[in-house]
Amino acid sequence: MGDTKTYTLEEISEHQDKKSVWILIHGKVYDVTKFLEEHPGGEEVLLDQAGKHATEAFEDIGHSTDARDLMKQYCIGDLCEVLYSFVITWKTRKKIIEIEEKNHWPVGGGDESSWKNWLIPIAVAILASLLYRFYMSYHA
Repeated sequence: MGDTKTYTLEEISEHQDKKSVWILIHGKVYDVTKFLEEHPGGEEVLLDQAGKHATEAFEDIGHSTDARDLMKQYCIGDLCEVLYSFVITWKTRKKIIEIEEKNHWPVGGGDESSWKNWLIPIAVAILASLLYRFYMSYHA
């Protein structure tokens, strides 16, 4: 595989004070110690999530694309893959998908909802056409 370092939940939980702050987001481990003072929401927000799985808290805020790009430099590894499958529950995954769809970010799962993207415009076009025909026949 790659040279990516993997960490256990126990290792991550050991980093929860100002000296060393690690957080877990989407199965990736981030060392945000140097980012504490720069964080726009204040260091308390990061300290509250230190040593924990912070995906839900991260997504609830609705971080920008710039913030997502910025966090890449703080990534130090991944949660052990076996553990990750237990950590991320279906409820959490469902919430992440809802947020991704709301923000128009790519969502895994294929083209299962592609027909829905066309349904409303087609319905509006049909309705507009019918209203136009009704209007023209009434005023002719």
